[in-house]
Amino acid sequence: MKHVTATIDFISPYAWLAFADLPRQLEGLSWHVRWRPVLLGALLKSHGNPGPLAVPAKAQWLRRHCGWLGQHLGMGLDWPAVHPFDPLPLLRLALQCSEDGHVNRFVAGAVLRHVWLGGHDALAPERLEALRSELQPQLRCDEATARQLLRSNTDAALAEGVFGVPSFHVDGQLLWGLDSLPMLRSIVAQSPPATA
Repeated sequence: MKHVTATIDFISPYAWLAFADLPRQLEGLSWHVRWRPVLLGALLKSHGNPGPLAVPAKAQWLRRHCGWLGQHLGMGLDWPAVHPFDPLPLLRLALQCSEDGHVNRFVAGAVLRHVWLGGHDALAPERLEALRSELQPQLRCDEATARQLLRSNTDAALAEGVFGVPSFHVDGQLLWGLDSLPMLRSIVAQSPPATA
């Protein structure tokens, strides 16, 4: 069985698309994924990258393309009523469901669906409270511990060379982006990916 670490931030539409498409991409293989929430903004800042939404034409394309991908891949994607938004409350809530900085598929999926399905405000207080109630049985630590886990996760990702989300670590290799999923499948299947 191959063990994959998937680095995500819930603010990224590509994190949702990769999360939802990963089982199909790795179907028939033996794999296990650990979901590691990080603060994408800190990664971008560290690498001097303003992010795609800072370029208006690119932001417009990204919204259109991600919406199409969500429909094309059959998982849906509705842009939140407010985007970008501060992902910290969602990251910290998810990490309250952790003891080691990783969250399980249920927690990652609950938060990603909260953001990317329905087109609602991800930070609306009543919706955050409903999400907290949904995750209540998974809670493992307090908010102060979750803050430290998020800081540690983000620092570890930076030390590993992660520059964006979603990113995947498997067999000592770092892969980035939704379009790296076929390459991830190749590695998990233990066949070497094509090289340039």
